[in-house]
Amino acid sequence: MQRHSVMASHVLDPKHAARHATATATATATATAILATAFTAFAFLPGDARAEAAAPANSQFDAELITQLKGMAPGAPLPKEGQFVHVPPTMEDLEEADLHPKLKETIRRGHDLFINTQQLRGKNVFNDMNCASCHMGEGRLPFSSPVWPAAVVLPNFRPKNGHVNTLEERIAGCFTYSMNGEPPAYGSDDMVALAAYHQWLAKGVPVYQPGNTMYGRGFPRLPEPELKPDAVRGQQVYEAKCAICHSADGSGRKQDGNVVFPPLWGDASYNWGAGISRLFTLASFVKHNMPLGQPNTLTDQQSWDLAQYINSQERPQDPRYTGDIAETRALYEETFHKHSLYGVEVDGRVLGDHSNTGEKPFLRPEWVFKPRDFSARRP
Repeated sequence: MQRHSVMASHVLDPKHAARHATATATATATATAILATAFTAFAFLPGDARAEAAAPANSQFDAELITQLKGMAPGAPLPKEGQFVHVPPTMEDLEEADLHPKLKETIRRGHDLFINTQQLRGKNVFNDMNCASCHMGEGRLPFSSPVWPAAVVLPNFRPKNGHVNTLEERIAGCFTYSMNGEPPAYGSDDMVALAAYHQWLAKGVPVYQPGNTMYGRGFPRLPEPELKPDAVRGQQVYEAKCAICHSADGSGRKQDGNVVFPPLWGDASYNWGAGISRLFTLASFVKHNMPLGQPNTLTDQQSWDLAQYINSQERPQDPRYTGDIAETRALYEETFHKHSLYGVEVDGRVLGDHSNTGEKPFLRPEWVFKPRDFSARRP
């Protein structure tokens, strides 16, 4: 393989693979399958013509590239005309890169925090989630919300909090909602390291690349299901396909005190403000990434039904909670909660109508919610 075109493949580092070992033999075999598949990834050098794909896969993409993309996201759609394709560099590539040793050290630290965010448990993280729980494959995989786009589209306006967000602020949102915690301070060593890792993955991508052209960005919305999503059907799929890893009660699995598979509801899971609490987001995550080692094997309908079931379970309070569930839902209806079941009555109970913050001893980190204004009119 020519060095000027495509770098060598990278398999998950053994020390990280160990973190994903499961408590049961069956789950171990499943986890091994996904790790072998998901981390077989390649990276383009800056300036490689194939880093920008503007033609259908069957016309201008060569067979090697198609094979690489299929290895990263088995069963996922291939790029369409006009889409921008970027396959991020690996940590193996970092060792060979012409970067200052101290910058490499910073990126390594960011990678370590990304994979094992639980090392910040009780300080910045108050549940059983890691960054890599949602952004799988070290944050590199298409259709698993790869994190490199954030490094090139930010700063940008974000409707969720109503102002222009920086990369660090976007990372802070993940800590606040998905990890039900308090983010590392802006400019702190941990925050700089995480931002540096995001930027390393975006190596060679033009700044402000139009977001809607990026192949595999986020969790692309699935077509609307033929049948209305149904939690009863979703529970049946969950018990057959998901419970072995995430437990029948959604609490996930641990081994020797370490999180192996994250919880999907309950106090140790993501809170009601997390992006994946939206039904369309979770449905897409499920479709393109689950069951572990078998992505894109569930139907769209099964994925929607699973999302309906999982997100009809209780979880910690949305940090934006005003003390009144109806008021809170109304405040964020258009920008967020019209896609969630927060504040909706399910089986005789209104979801989110509580003051439970899970393992976190506060509702929200106030400094994260400070309004920002760049008009020069602020006093």
